[in-house]
Amino acid sequence: MDPIPIKDLVHVSLFGNVQCSTQLLHNLMHAGVTVSFMSSHGKMVGIASPLTTKNIDLRKQQFLKFQHPELSLRLTRQVIAAKISNQRTLLRRNGKPSPAVLREMLRLRDQVMESVSLDSIRGLEGRAARLYYEAFPGMLKVRGEEYADIMNGRNRRPPKDPVNAMLSLGYSLLLRDFVSACASVGLDPGFGFFHRSEPGRPALALDLMEPFRPLIVDSVVIRMLNTGEIEAGDFYRGEDSCQLNKKGRFAWFAGYERRMNEELKHPMFSYRIPYRRIIELEVRLLARFLEGELPEYHPLVTR
Repeated sequence: MDPIPIKDLVHVSLFGNVQCSTQLLHNLMHAGVTVSFMSSHGKMVGIASPLTTKNIDLRKQQFLKFQHPELSLRLTRQVIAAKISNQRTLLRRNGKPSPAVLREMLRLRDQVMESVSLDSIRGLEGRAARLYYEAFPGMLKVRGEEYADIMNGRNRRPPKDPVNAMLSLGYSLLLRDFVSACASVGLDPGFGFFHRSEPGRPALALDLMEPFRPLIVDSVVIRMLNTGEIEAGDFYRGEDSCQLNKKGRFAWFAGYERRMNEELKHPMFSYRIPYRRIIELEVRLLARFLEGELPEYHPLVTR
């Protein structure tokens, strides 16, 4: 494999029992490159990044404002409504869902925007997710006995079928990218407005990635299965678990990176930028909202 200059690196991920020398870590930290440590199954264990010394005033605003229930509710409405909208758009573009499913998801999105508590939004989000994942196999063109177990709803810890194995790994990669973006902007990825704060949980990164799950990860799953880039033989299947093997994982990483480099016309700025840049832009827009430069924070929604 040809060497890659550090200046061309965005992030380094280490899966399983992979070693990284102290000298290399120091060089990566000096270059501003974060390093994530993942389990062999793709779960994020931890992340190493340069010292967070900038934007202390921004983090003060984050800690103060996210404790106000009304502001947390406003942000959560926007984020979860955007997630449901993007899920509905993906179904409409790639599958043949029943009109009743599309109408119900539209109704749930509207109810989210009118909700008066975080718990009610969690309930609405759960109902929308159930509808979405039940309709997900309709977006896949794979057929045959080897794909009989392609997907059975959303399951994880561990995933039990090929689609959920790809989704779980993809969501871990997306979480990694949002944690890195939060740190680079100066926000604390562990203190959010929707996901409950728990030790070791990057709550803010989880909050902000919600609308991007269908836009990035789910989209890659559909494309790679439908084009045959990922095949039935690219998975290990156990009695109660399923995961990508080495060949499948390399293919999945390549597909994810291609998606991150694809450009999209941003609805707010009306010019095309790659998804990788959009993720950082989303975090910066939230930062501008917290600092009072924007009246509202509106996550990315595609049409």
